[in-house]
Amino acid sequence: MLYTSSLRRSHLLALLGSLALGTALWTGALQGWPQAHSNESDHELARQALQAGKVLPLRTVLDQVERQFQGQVLKVEFEHDEGRFIYEMRLLQANGQITKLKVDAVDGRVLSVRRKGQD
Repeated sequence: MLYTSSLRRSHLLALLGSLALGTALWTGALQGWPQAHSNESDHELARQALQAGKVLPLRTVLDQVERQFQGQVLKVEFEHDEGRFIYEMRLLQANGQITKLKVDAVDGRVLSVRRKGQD
């Protein structure tokens, strides 16, 4: 019985914590606090650029990068820098190394490579 009671208590505490966090995030959104997740306008920009044929599909670029660098892409951001569409990626390579890439979203060319610990 003691185990069941402590298990219920931990579930209740977890639920209360989740509710408190959700309320804080919702309140922050109403007050215009910056969001921690990707910007919706970036998503819309990427969608419009893809529909207009200005950029390669993300899946095409992911396949190319994962094959070329022998790893798995962990994170992708879509940027429009200095008139250029760019996919910024964080990749976990087979050897365990984290690599940051900037890839031209128009033609898939890798523009820069930075490995953790190297600048």
